[in-house]
Amino acid sequence: MTEKYAVTITREFGSMGRPIAKKAAALLGIECYDRDIVEETAKKMNLPLSLVSEQEESAKTAFFNMKYPLGMGTSETQDNIFITQQKIINQLVEKESCIIVGRCSDYILKNMENAFHVYIYASFEDKLRNCVELLNMKEQEARKMIVDVDKARASYHKHYAGYAINDMRYKDLFINSSLLGVEGTAELLADLVRKKFM
Repeated sequence: MTEKYAVTITREFGSMGRPIAKKAAALLGIECYDRDIVEETAKKMNLPLSLVSEQEESAKTAFFNMKYPLGMGTSETQDNIFITQQKIINQLVEKESCIIVGRCSDYILKNMENAFHVYIYASFEDKLRNCVELLNMKEQEARKMIVDVDKARASYHKHYAGYAINDMRYKDLFINSSLLGVEGTAELLADLVRKKFM
């Protein structure tokens, strides 16, 4: 059995990547880190949580200058947030086996021997259905969020990792979450992780 391992989850908005990661972690008996990383970053940097949340997944493009007129783009603060999150992620995987959601973790852990990099996606229709039925969002809001959040994540990832968020060369597994839903996808993921590391 492998001593310690890490699973990184990169996901599209509405593909239910976060609940899948949490469920898979519970099945494997390991921790799942997501918003905790943001909270820890805010603490370490002595910044308001809202600022870290706002800054962490935006990167400078004309689109973001329009969306965030307060000059959010790639600022020194954002660079420092990334560096701090990088340290936190490295400390977490040194400590224990875990699943890490987003935050360029696939890039940060690209040289880790026992890392397994997963990309979770779904069709636009399925993501929209998930947002409305499972996340209780209004349809118009969901349509906008799917486009905006995915664009923000892609831009952020490209800026810091230097490659596209869904570049197959840097992923071990692509899963369409609409095939098996949250439970089934989590079970499949947990099974694959067990086979690989246990």
